[in-house]
Amino acid sequence: MGQLKNTGALDIFRVIAAFLVVAIHTSPLYTMNETADFVLTRIIGRIAVPFFIMVTGYFLYTSIARRDKAYIKGFVLKIGAIYLISMILFLPINFYSGYMEENLLWGNLIKDILFDGTFYHLWYLPAMILGVLLVTSGIQRFGFTMSFLVAILLYGMGLLGDSYYGLVQQTHILTTFYDVIFTLFDYTRNGLFFVPIYLLLGMVISKSNKRISTKHIVIGLVVSSVFLLIEGLLLNSLSWQRHDSMYILLVPCMYFLFLFLLQLPGKNTKTLRNLSLIIYLIHPWMIVLVRGFAKVIHQEQLFINNNFIHYLTVSFLSFLAAWIVTYFLPKGRKRKIDLSPDNRAWVEIDLAALRHNAKELQRILPNHCQLMPVVKANAYGHGDVAIARELMRAGLKMFAIATLAEGVRLRQYGIKGDILILGYTNPKELASLEKYNLIQTVVDFPYARTLNEYPKKVRVHIKIDTGMHRLGVNVENLAEIEKVFECKNLKVEGMFSHLSVSDSLVEEDVEFTQKQIQQFYQMIDSLKAKGYDTGKLHIQASYGILNYPDLACDYARAGIALYGVLSADDKVRANVHLKPVLALKARIALIKEIQPGEVISYGRQFTAKSKMKIATVTIGYADGIPRRLYENNAYVILHSKTAPIIGRICMDQLMIDVSHIHEVKNNDVVTIIGVDGTEQIRCEDIARQCGTITNDILSGLGPRLDYVYLH
Repeated sequence: MGQLKNTGALDIFRVIAAFLVVAIHTSPLYTMNETADFVLTRIIGRIAVPFFIMVTGYFLYTSIARRDKAYIKGFVLKIGAIYLISMILFLPINFYSGYMEENLLWGNLIKDILFDGTFYHLWYLPAMILGVLLVTSGIQRFGFTMSFLVAILLYGMGLLGDSYYGLVQQTHILTTFYDVIFTLFDYTRNGLFFVPIYLLLGMVISKSNKRISTKHIVIGLVVSSVFLLIEGLLLNSLSWQRHDSMYILLVPCMYFLFLFLLQLPGKNTKTLRNLSLIIYLIHPWMIVLVRGFAKVIHQEQLFINNNFIHYLTVSFLSFLAAWIVTYFLPKGRKRKIDLSPDNRAWVEIDLAALRHNAKELQRILPNHCQLMPVVKANAYGHGDVAIARELMRAGLKMFAIATLAEGVRLRQYGIKGDILILGYTNPKELASLEKYNLIQTVVDFPYARTLNEYPKKVRVHIKIDTGMHRLGVNVENLAEIEKVFECKNLKVEGMFSHLSVSDSLVEEDVEFTQKQIQQFYQMIDSLKAKGYDTGKLHIQASYGILNYPDLACDYARAGIALYGVLSADDKVRANVHLKPVLALKARIALIKEIQPGEVISYGRQFTAKSKMKIATVTIGYADGIPRRLYENNAYVILHSKTAPIIGRICMDQLMIDVSHIHEVKNNDVVTIIGVDGTEQIRCEDIARQCGTITNDILSGLGPRLDYVYLH
C-alpha cells in the first residue's frame, strides 16, 4: 500500500486553507482591484475545500480498503455531530436573517439539512457525509477504478452546473435537466457531484506506490496552476459561471499540490487540525460581530467598507476564538506512553532516527515494494505502540507481530492498517482474529484445515518453508499448498518465506539463500499458472533487504534494521546509513571510597588493587543488562568519559569505577547504550561482549524501564 510519506505539512496547510475560506467570504482585495480579488477568492481560494476533502480521503483510505465499517461509521457520526452543533450555533443568525420565515420552510429546511447546509458555509459537512457514504459504497460494490470513473462523470456533470453553466444555457434540454437538479440542490458543489472526485484523489495518493520526483511535482503544480488561472479568468470573461467552485484544471492542480505538501517537512500537530476546523466553522459569526461592532462605533468605513481591514479583523478574531476553544477542548483519556526520566532507569527513543531509517530502507527497495515494520517483542524493546503509531503517521500501513496478544494490544491502542501475526495462534482464539481484524499465518496444512473449520472467513498469509524448517508448508509440496487455497473459509491475502542465512555473505550461505529465493518464486509461478491468486509476497527480513534488496516482492519485513542496528557487526551489500533509535540510561545512586583489598558485589569477583572511587548505578539484570557483561571489560559513559563496570551485575544495580572522573554526584546520568559527548556504546558492542546478537539484548529490556520519546 502507500509509500512512506511525511504528513506534517498537511496540518500546516489546513490552517492556510481555513484562512482562504475566510477570504472567499470577505473578498479582501475587492476595494483595491476586483480582478485581483477574483483571482484570490474565486480561483486560488477554491483549492481550500478540495484540499480538506483530499486530506479526508488520504487518511480514510486504509479503513475503506480494510472494509472497516466501524471506523467509517464512527467518522460519519463524528461529522454528523459537528454538523448538528454547527447548525445550533448559527440558529440565532438564521432567525435574525429571516431564514426561518421563508416560504416552504420545511421543504427548504430538509433540503438544506441534507444537501446545502443551513448556513452558507455549512454545506461542506453534509456534502462530506454524503460523499464518504457514496465512495465507500462504490468501492465495496464496484471497485476503486469504476468508482473513480463514476466520480469523474459526476464531476463533469457538476462542472456544467457550476463554472460551465453558460454551455448549459445554450441547450434547452440541458437547461431543463439542470432546472430539475436545482430544485433538489442549490448548487452542484455538493456531496454528489463535487466531493467524490477529491475523496478518491486523496485515496489515489494514499494507496499509490508510484514515486514522482520533486522536480516533476513542482513542474506539474506550476503548469496546472497557470492553466487553472487562465481557465478561471476566461470563464469569468465569458460570464458562464453560475458559481465558481468547480474547474477542470482544479483537479490536476490539487493532485500536484497535495504531492508537493507531502514532500515538505513538518510535524503532525492535532492543535493545527483543530484550529483549522474551528476557524472554518466559526468565522461567519466573526463577520457578523465585526460588522455589528463597526456600526455601533460608527466605523463602517474602516471595518466594513475597507475589505482588506475587514478580512484581517475577521481572520484575527476567528483565530483567537479558535485558539481559545482549542485550548479548552477536552484532551481525551489517552493511555500514557511517554514517561518522565525522573525515575531510576529509562529508554530514550529517537523517533526522527526511526523515520530516517524507514526512508533509507524504503529507498533501496523497488518502487512497488513497501516496508512492513516488524513490531513484535515490544518493537524489539522500543515500545510497540509508539513505534507503530509513528510509522502509521508516516504512511506505513502493514505491520508484523509474533503473537495474537501483540496484535490485540496494537488494536486496543488505536493502530490502524493491516497486522500480520507471524506465529501460531491457538485455534480457540480465532474469534479474536475476526474481532480485531488481524491476519493469521498458516504454519502448515493441518493448521490450515483447523482454521478452515471456523465458521467465518479468516484472513491469512501462507508461510512457505524454503529450508529453515521452522514454520511453513514445505516448498516442494505443491499439492499441499494448493489444498490450502481450496479451504473455503480461508481468505489467502499473501505468501511468504524466511531467508535463514541472508545475513551471511559467505559463498556457501549465499548459494543457500539464492536456492531459497529460487524455490519460492518457482512455487509462486506454478501456483499462478494454475490460476491461484498468491496475493502479496514477502521474503526479505532486515538482512534480506540489506543484501538482496532487488527481489520482486510486495512487502519487505523490516525488523532490527528499522531500529538502526544490525544483529552483529556484519558487512552488507546495500549502501545505507542507519541511525540507532534507542539509548539506555540510568542514574548514579551513591558514591563510595573503596580501600585496597576490599571486594565489590556478589561472589567477591572484583578486588580493589588501590584506593578507588566507585558509583552504584540504578540498573541491573532485571532491566535487561546481561549479567555476564562485567566479565568482558564492559563500561558505561559518564560525563562523556568511559567508566568500567566492576563486579558482578546485580538484579537492580551495577557498580562502576569513577576514580578518574571529577565532580561525580548522585543523580548524574549514566549512558549504557547511546552517545555522550564523543563517546558511544552501540548495542552491537554489548551483544559482541556477551556472545549474542542485538535482537537478544533489545528484546530483553525489562518492563521496569520508563520510555521517553524524542520527536
